[in-house]
Amino acid sequence: MADVSRAHQGSAAEPALAAKLIAGAVGGLVGGVVFGMMMAMMGMLPVIAGMVGSSNAFVGFIVHMVISAIIGAGFGLVFGSRALNFQSGALWGAVYGVIWWILGPLLIMPIMMGMGPQFGMALTMPMMLSLMGHVIFGVVAGLVYPVAARRFT
Repeated sequence: MADVSRAHQGSAAEPALAAKLIAGAVGGLVGGVVFGMMMAMMGMLPVIAGMVGSSNAFVGFIVHMVISAIIGAGFGLVFGSRALNFQSGALWGAVYGVIWWILGPLLIMPIMMGMGPQFGMALTMPMMLSLMGHVIFGVVAGLVYPVAARRFT
C-alpha cells in the first residue's frame, strides 16, 4: 500500500507533536465509534457509564468517546513516528489495542469501580470480546492516523 503521509520520502519530516496528537485523537474517535457500536450491541455502555456514576448507555458512549480521543492522542504520541503508512499503522494500532485492553478493562476500570485488578478474568469470554474490540479500535485508529497526520501536517 502507498505511504500516505509523505514522511520518509525525500526530505519530508515526520509529523510535528501537535499533528501527532491531533491525528491520533481523530484516529481514536473513528476507532471509538466502531468500538462503541460493538459495545452498544453487547450492552456494555451502561458499564462504561458506571465509571462516572451513571447507568445510562448514552452517558457511557460519551465517556467512551472522550476516552477514545485521549487514548488516540496517546497513540499519536507513542507510535506516531512509526505509523506513517497503512501497514505500520494497522500493526502498531493492534499492539496499542492490546496494551489498552490490559490497562483498561483489566486494570484501570476495575480499580476505578472498586473491584481491584481483574487479570484472573483475562481468558473469560467477555474479556476475549473486549480484547477483540480493543484490537479493532487500535487497527482502525492506526489506519486513520497516517491520513489524518498528513492532513494536519
